[in-house]
Amino acid sequence: LTVQFTLCSPQPAFQQIAAFTPFGIQPSEHLEATGGAPLDNPIGTGPFVLDSWNRGDSIIFSRNDNYWGDAPAFDTLVFRWATEGAARLLELQSGTVDQITNLSPDDFETVRNDDSLQFLPVTNPNTLYLAMTSQLDPFGDAPGGDTVFADPLVREAIAKGIDRQRIVDNFFPDGSEVASHFTPCSIPNGCEGDAWYDFDAAEARDLLAQAGFPDGFETKIFYRDVFRGYLPEPGSVAVEFQTQLKENLNIDAEVVVMESGEFIDESTNGRLDGFYLLGWGADYPHVTNFLDFHFSKSNPQFGEPHEEIWSLLEQGSTIADAAEAAPIYEQANNAIRELVPMVPIAHGASASAALATVENAHFPPFGAPQFESVNPGKDTFVFMQNAEPISLYCADETDGESLSACQQVVEPLLNYAIDSGDVVPALATGCTANEDATVWTCELRANVVFSDGSHFDANDVVASWSAGIDGRNPLHVGNTGAFEYYSYLWDSVIPSDG
Repeated sequence: LTVQFTLCSPQPAFQQIAAFTPFGIQPSEHLEATGGAPLDNPIGTGPFVLDSWNRGDSIIFSRNDNYWGDAPAFDTLVFRWATEGAARLLELQSGTVDQITNLSPDDFETVRNDDSLQFLPVTNPNTLYLAMTSQLDPFGDAPGGDTVFADPLVREAIAKGIDRQRIVDNFFPDGSEVASHFTPCSIPNGCEGDAWYDFDAAEARDLLAQAGFPDGFETKIFYRDVFRGYLPEPGSVAVEFQTQLKENLNIDAEVVVMESGEFIDESTNGRLDGFYLLGWGADYPHVTNFLDFHFSKSNPQFGEPHEEIWSLLEQGSTIADAAEAAPIYEQANNAIRELVPMVPIAHGASASAALATVENAHFPPFGAPQFESVNPGKDTFVFMQNAEPISLYCADETDGESLSACQQVVEPLLNYAIDSGDVVPALATGCTANEDATVWTCELRANVVFSDGSHFDANDVVASWSAGIDGRNPLHVGNTGAFEYYSYLWDSVIPSDG
């Protein structure tokens, strides 16, 4: 069994992208039966099967007896969530959960010094950034027009008026660092080009005055109260930005907290009039994951996309050799620095924790936790994350909480090794490219059965990918209908009238 992907342009990172959770495979019949929106009833080939979703409390999975791989060592997997890091740690210490994600920085030493717990460093590259929307809803039916951030002098003033080192020193754990570029330097070509601007409040005020705002202006800072490795204390960091904007630039910014799903929808569509705090944890180990998602011609989150940036990214993404692509990414990073669509703040250190009795406890640098490899020494394993998933149809989700839950049930063609970004076989035993990486052929694993008893074949791959990437497909429905990862990582979704 094989599936062939014919691309419009070379994509050397095809395998790294295809291993990402949103490109999971569900039965074609199930997609049709749910009208392209299996939001809370996924069917897959993964190690677990969804039993129930108790909204606001927990999601319960059971072991998939049809799983093609090594069977999990326990019967029941439970996902729970708590916003506060202290609450998650208390649950772990009391033994009501077996593993938690995103330790609060203040709790690192507590876990390290507790023999009943395991400290699990997370090596996922990430970036916190302060975003500004220069044009509201630029891709909407009725674009909202320019904001104060449409002036590049204002954006440069913001870039120079934030003391990023102060933020890292006061709110991030040891091992975190101020961002010299948008992409962490551990990603090849991430740090080509000039480093970001130094803090200079006087110059920032001069730039703001040149832009016509000698006395500052009023705006808002939006954020969601969800802990991330790139944003360990969301509310406190938002207030710190509010304080610095007033002290350094005389900008009065009202802090506004939003519900997570609404925040993601509004920010990614460029509908937030003001600043907002967001970040990115690497999904796969390639510079395209950071740059192409955020600065492509199809992403409206900062306003009208800058051709000076996305045209270079389109060139760079077609070059397999990192050294050959380096000059292009140097230009792209310099263009991001010059145009300032956002301000990169920090690359955060983070950690997870588990009970000492859990064997093979882990939190991988890329992809979802692979809980089928864990042995809690009992029938049930309870994992606590930051927030409730938005849905369990991850072809049309971007939040980490949804992605972690989805892949327990639904698998992509490929996967990532637990301890690295290396691509390993999953539903495909391997994928090979033609000479210019425009055609990729994947050999499918034989004798794989979905949890509903139906047999996995090439039609399921075609149906799953087509539902995500083809706006003309009647199954292109999902949760929001944006299918953002398909759009950003595969050069845009085919429009419904295309």
